[in-house]
Amino acid sequence: MSKRDRDRLAAAGGTAPVVQIAAMVIGAVFLVFGVAGFIPGITSDYDELSWAGHRSGALLLGVFAVSILHNLVHLAFGVAGLVFARSAATAKTYLLWGGAGYALLWLYGLAIDHHGPLNFVPVNSADNWLHLGLAVTMIASGVLLGRLAIQPDRP
Repeated sequence: MSKRDRDRLAAAGGTAPVVQIAAMVIGAVFLVFGVAGFIPGITSDYDELSWAGHRSGALLLGVFAVSILHNLVHLAFGVAGLVFARSAATAKTYLLWGGAGYALLWLYGLAIDHHGPLNFVPVNSADNWLHLGLAVTMIASGVLLGRLAIQPDRP
């Protein structure tokens, strides 16, 4: 079955290539955590949630620094995952470029002072480890699962 046929099959309700499922799952997880960042109790110190910056004292799950901007980025990234999961090629693109973006965010988190004005996202050490894990997972998924989805037909 060709890549085009697999994409059509997935669009018609058939079995989607696993790269599409991966993008959909990752997108859904980002949506869940984007919403969770706005829920008191799941986000501790919710009264300290600010638009952006290192002074936002809210912590998702009591661990990850969040702000309104940070939560909105998670929501947007989640929607993008669901939209890009519509075809194997765009799902692979989402995973690779999203992973690259998280690798850059990891480097950014390592390079800045977490208590300084450059920490506008905001990030902390827990976020840095999470961003590294996301980068590795997304890039590996895009490469390995994307390769499975676009293999040439075999006799």
